[in-house]
Amino acid sequence: MVTDLGGGNTEAEGGPVRHIPVLLKEVLDSLEPKAGKVILDGTFGAGGYTSAILRAGADVVALDRDPTAIAAGQAMVAAHAGHLTLNHTQFSALDRFAPEGGLDGIVLDIGVSSMQIDEAERGFSFQKNGPLDMRMSGAGVSAADVVNRAKVSDLIRIFGFLGEEKQAGRIARAIEKRRATHPFETTRDLAGMIEIVTPRKAKDKIHPATRVFQALRVFVNDELGELAQALFAAERALKPGGRLVVVTFHSLEDRIVKKFFSDRSGKATGSRHLPMVVERLASFEPVGKGLLAATDEEAEMNPRARSAKLRAAIRTVHPAMKADFSIFDLPDLAEIERLGG
Repeated sequence: MVTDLGGGNTEAEGGPVRHIPVLLKEVLDSLEPKAGKVILDGTFGAGGYTSAILRAGADVVALDRDPTAIAAGQAMVAAHAGHLTLNHTQFSALDRFAPEGGLDGIVLDIGVSSMQIDEAERGFSFQKNGPLDMRMSGAGVSAADVVNRAKVSDLIRIFGFLGEEKQAGRIARAIEKRRATHPFETTRDLAGMIEIVTPRKAKDKIHPATRVFQALRVFVNDELGELAQALFAAERALKPGGRLVVVTFHSLEDRIVKKFFSDRSGKATGSRHLPMVVERLASFEPVGKGLLAATDEEAEMNPRARSAKLRAAIRTVHPAMKADFSIFDLPDLAEIERLGG
């Protein structure tokens, strides 16, 4: 994930972060890849997990919504001819790529990759000046569209919920005032204004714009919605005994995964929309204690791992349940389609 709210030199701030697969040993232990198995890597990125899974002997079906990652991965596809396929798509559609009989495992690493952070023209980092873009796929509504067109009330909700920004109202109103005369175009432009409105204090561990940039990226790419859809798709795509492994980097994402596994294992107490609990046959069983985090050693070597959390579960023989998004209790935010140019 682009943001580490714990401080230090974060990816969101554009620090030099070499791509290192997070929780790699734990991911492999949870997936149990070996010859004869087919594993889907829903977030190919630089291919860190995929490479390790291939070395373990399994075949890999890899997905990525970023055309740059797809192009960069072609050499790996050629090197593992017949054992790796790489598909340009969002991971919410992963069940379309499952072989007949289902997948043996699925791994999802949620968030933006260090490759995207390093490319100033992608607009993910405010310490590398570039267009205010943030689109992982390169298509659709950009962060600039949101900042320059969204209602103040919508910006407040986006910054407050997706970024957990306490100064959401002050920042949103300042954006409205500034964009009336000069629309925002670059990452430094927006970050600079935020720093003026909410100056960095000596005790602050992160730049004042960090949470706003996180919120815009999550909103522009519908990351929470994509994750929710991907979990339902994984439930449909896995064969009995298949394993779903999800690595998250923020409490909002981890909460979605936790609620999904809880609901699918029969531990849920219902949502505010469905308060009555109906007993159902579990479609997933948790692996181990249910939650793993990076060791101190890994966090020291790889700053990206500091906030990482891993949850895993095994698919049972029982049918997939209805894709009920109310279990996640997500708020209604602005309709992104109407913010386009």
